[in-house]
Amino acid sequence: MNKHQRIKKNKEFQRIFKKGKSFANRQFIVYVLKSDQPEFRLGLSVSKKVGNAVTRNRIKRYIRQAFLECKEELMQNADYVIIARQQAADLDYHESKKSLEHVLKIARALPKK
Repeated sequence: MNKHQRIKKNKEFQRIFKKGKSFANRQFIVYVLKSDQPEFRLGLSVSKKVGNAVTRNRIKRYIRQAFLECKEELMQNADYVIIARQQAADLDYHESKKSLEHVLKIARALPKK
C-alpha cells in the first residue's frame, strides 16, 4: 500500500470514529467515512489485548493483503478504519479475508456477489 493510502494520524482516526459509520462482525469492526479523494485510505488498529507483537503484525499484514486483493471492487472514495477483535488472532489468511469481505459487504463498501 502506498503512503498516501494510509491513515496514521490520531486526528484523522478520531474524525473517522466521530463522523463515520461502524459495522462489525465477530472478528472485525469497520468504520467507513466517505471522502472526496480519488483513492481509498486505510487505517489499522490492533490492540495489545489481541496478542503479542508477532500476532498483531500478522493480523495487520492479512488485512492489508485482503484490501489489496479486493481494491478493484472496493468503494474508492472512502476512508476505512479496521479494528481487529481478539477472535481475529485465531484466523488464518483465508478466514480473515472472508471475514473482512463479509463485514465490508455489510458496510456496502463491497458489492454483493
